[in-house]
Amino acid sequence: MTIVHDPRCAEYGSPLRPERPARVQRTVPHLRATHPDWRWKIPAAAPEEMLLLAHTPQHLKRLQRPADFDPDTPYVDGIYDHARRAVGAALEAMELALSANEKAFALMRPPGHHATAGQAMGFCYLNQVAIAALAARRRGVARVAVWDFDAHHGNGTEALLDGRAGLFFASVHQFPGYPGTGTRDSSNCRNWPVEPHAPRERHMEALAQSWDAIAAFRPDLVLVSAGFDAYAHDPITTMMLEREDFAALGCWLGEAALPTAALLEGGYSDDLPELIDAFLAAWAG
Repeated sequence: MTIVHDPRCAEYGSPLRPERPARVQRTVPHLRATHPDWRWKIPAAAPEEMLLLAHTPQHLKRLQRPADFDPDTPYVDGIYDHARRAVGAALEAMELALSANEKAFALMRPPGHHATAGQAMGFCYLNQVAIAALAARRRGVARVAVWDFDAHHGNGTEALLDGRAGLFFASVHQFPGYPGTGTRDSSNCRNWPVEPHAPRERHMEALAQSWDAIAAFRPDLVLVSAGFDAYAHDPITTMMLEREDFAALGCWLGEAALPTAALLEGGYSDDLPELIDAFLAAWAG
């Protein structure tokens, strides 16, 4: 397992917000202590050329203007560069999966799956999983699947990938819930909305169906938006998954043996290090 991580991703943000530096500050030492044999790699920031695969030039300029985007998505000094490094980590993880069939996880902030072509929202500034998917297609990968098991619908990823050849998007998420999307399917985007407080069995059944849809697509590359906020004790959602359920998701990835890269999206519980560990350790086998 390779962990793609730049410590600078913890150098911004408030400890009073759910998307806070401690998410990675506590996870890094936990993984280093429990898995000393795993490799760590610092990514390069993504160049603007790669960002433009998904985002408008106007959006990139807006990210550098000191004004908040919404109450959940504030402007902070250097956020454009922080987001570029998160994209760079996703691209590095994708390259590791393709070039060496390495299992790679991008452990970075900020998350990205809510960001659209021209809008930052929901803690997200640039959509790193969509950029990685589009970059893989440009690289010549015929079929790229994105599996999003974050508790919130990846509305930005869906909007960016919808209708594009060679791409498939599957999302399992709480509904009703932020951002209020993810109830309709299209030719290459499928959604499994799960009601708040749904039993674990119901949620896991939806996840299994979504994973079966990924497999049926016969992807040459799988990119995972790995959000851990469907955890029963997450402070901002009302879902019921437990630690062992995230381990099950990792087992599915390991059993499939497809070129796969994953990246951190949500997850705001103090138990996040253990949830990430459960997922990655099961995936690594």
